[in-house]
Amino acid sequence: MTITISIDCMGGDHGPSVTIPGALAFLKQQPQAQLILVGLEDQVRAELKKHHADKHPNLRIKHATEVVAMDDPIEVALRRKKDSSMRVAIELVKEGQADVCVSAGNTGALMAISRYVLKTLADVDRPAICSIMPNQKGSPTYMLDLGANVDCEPHHLHQFAIMGAVLFQAMEQRRPSIGLLNVGTEEIKGNEVVKATAALLRADHERGVLNFHGNVEGNDIFKGTVDVIVCDGFVGNVTLKAVEGLSRFVKATLMETTMSKLGALLARKSLKKLNPESYNGAGLLGLKGLVFKSHGGANAFAFDWAIRRAYNAAQYNVQEQLSAMISELMPQASDPQAPGATTQQG
Repeated sequence: MTITISIDCMGGDHGPSVTIPGALAFLKQQPQAQLILVGLEDQVRAELKKHHADKHPNLRIKHATEVVAMDDPIEVALRRKKDSSMRVAIELVKEGQADVCVSAGNTGALMAISRYVLKTLADVDRPAICSIMPNQKGSPTYMLDLGANVDCEPHHLHQFAIMGAVLFQAMEQRRPSIGLLNVGTEEIKGNEVVKATAALLRADHERGVLNFHGNVEGNDIFKGTVDVIVCDGFVGNVTLKAVEGLSRFVKATLMETTMSKLGALLARKSLKKLNPESYNGAGLLGLKGLVFKSHGGANAFAFDWAIRRAYNAAQYNVQEQLSAMISELMPQASDPQAPGATTQQG
């Protein structure tokens, strides 16, 4: 089966100078894939010519007349820029011309446009952003929400747990254990929202619906204590940015002296595990279509990884599995009209 990916070439801090080299690097790994490059046609063609790829048989250009800036308010992106590269790329998924969309653009705008164009799956109250972290066991730790929903109620976190479990099982081909991020592992710890969420997840565990491990703490993320970690978007986004900052700090520190550079050279294989660029690419879960978010400041290497994750999700029929399993597992949403608070993750 040929997988087609629509790419918002204008999104992110760097636009075509990063998205197109990233797309070309991806095609070297997956030459059977088809890419639709969405953006200002003149700029897209100019960048392709720089890489001698303007005649590549696996690429098609889709012209869009507008660009969503990284600092555009959601209202501007959603209501005024109806022919933006971001929106056109998402509409290609809705129309069935693409199996999945990838964008490095404004997170708030991407979530709002994706939700407006694609709509949410039945019984899903709020979509969530899910990405992966490395751990000591050498396997990925899936974590959500990473910034889409700042204020959450227990049933929102409950839904995130179900969606994260479905994504993990589809991508990793095994049933995951689930942890609820908290300030302690004891049941009495945490605020009222976390305590109430834990009760919902324990009930699911007793019914055999989910494999709920219990509360986990921040250090469990990298221990690999559980496969899926659930939290609200405020905590998740702060955690994500802290991890990225620490990784860059460690890398910069190791480059300060000759001896530390030598140590970094000797430890390069292990240090690769801490490179946030190779963990780029977060899925927007709960929509009637696959959309993946790249970090706004991603370089070409990192953007390539975001495309790889999107490709894998389409390859493993994640959308079909999400639709089927969510309809089976998801309890009725308590407040389907509740608006989701969205961050400008970038």
